[in-house]
Amino acid sequence: MNRILKTISFSLVMLMAISVSAQKFGYINTQELISQVPEVKEANSNIETYRKQLQDKYQNMIQSLQGKYQALEQKQAGGDISPKMLEAEALKLKEEEKKIAEFEQSSQQKIVDKSETLLKPLRDKIQTAIDQVAAENGFDYIFDASLGVLLYADKTTDVSALVKTKLGI
Repeated sequence: MNRILKTISFSLVMLMAISVSAQKFGYINTQELISQVPEVKEANSNIETYRKQLQDKYQNMIQSLQGKYQALEQKQAGGDISPKMLEAEALKLKEEEKKIAEFEQSSQQKIVDKSETLLKPLRDKIQTAIDQVAAENGFDYIFDASLGVLLYADKTTDVSALVKTKLGI
């Protein structure tokens, strides 16, 4: 009985080994590939310009608020404002402060949304090229070396050149 189990186990291991050896694996470094796609560079430049515009607007809002605080402090120091008016003006400035904080938060979300809008079609294009290379060359699996999961790979299984050709770069 023991011998039969060993024979069956050995047969299963051999079948699994044959099955695995029949599969074709490849790998690619998507981060390196993305850095070489001209449209990605252009999209990143547009995102950076947009981020800079929002940052400049935010800085202007901060400077304006600081100026209003300083003007209010000068009125208070010179005795040009009643305590009741000072309190009302201080409340207005606190509301403006909240609006600036909301603007900062919404700006960050706008940048994320802009990035997604500009980069998603490019990621989809790259994925399509990878899919086509895999289908055309009989790869069962293609791993991404940029994720740090790939511990070893034979250089002949690198499909980067094939994908670059497919993308025209």
